[in-house]
Amino acid sequence: MSDALTLPAEARERAGKGASRALRREGRVPAVIYGGKEQATTIHVEEKELVKQLMTGHFMNSIVEIDLGGKTIKTLPKDVSLHPVTDRPVHADFLRLAKGAKVEVSVPVVFVNEDASPGLKKGGVLNVVRHELELVCEADRIPGEIEIDVTGKEVGDSVHISELTLPEGSESAITDRDFTIATLVAPSALKKSEEESAEGEEEAVEGEEGTEAEGGDEAADGEESGDE
Repeated sequence: MSDALTLPAEARERAGKGASRALRREGRVPAVIYGGKEQATTIHVEEKELVKQLMTGHFMNSIVEIDLGGKTIKTLPKDVSLHPVTDRPVHADFLRLAKGAKVEVSVPVVFVNEDASPGLKKGGVLNVVRHELELVCEADRIPGEIEIDVTGKEVGDSVHISELTLPEGSESAITDRDFTIATLVAPSALKKSEEESAEGEEEAVEGEEGTEAEGGDEAADGEESGDE
């Protein structure tokens, strides 16, 4: 499970765009805590500390304990809005975690025992379809990552969600299909797939250019007809 993070915060006395801009000028980020059958709580946090925690790489699937006036509120980050030009955080949303709550999170996958895969030893390539899994987890049992063992995998084999034994307290958020997480392909097959994709794009571009050219010729014919 990802370690819990602690984020100091202060209550926001005023809401609105003007108040939020004033906070940002002071190096603070407006935020809100919602959920848990309680009223939303408007807060602001230090920008530097929020950026520091974002840089850990697991902020969005970690429990964040918000320290608000000496009271600790267990939350899960749901969204951090970034400025489109500077990438500085401008607002954050936190979901309040009630006791026994379940939450949907994205958890990264990590492949292990690659040296025990005959297909990889022969030069095969692991083509990762999903780098993260959408899971429904108990709030106090959110895994930091999901390990996928590729022992014995040959070229042509695939890894599906049904093959995994998920940690206790976790289940797949996608239940209507046995989706593919990764496939083991031959280097030549991967190269061919990329070439076919590139050829398809070129044909599409050529088709568009041809249509434009035909449209231009028809327009020119129309003008000549009018001149007559």
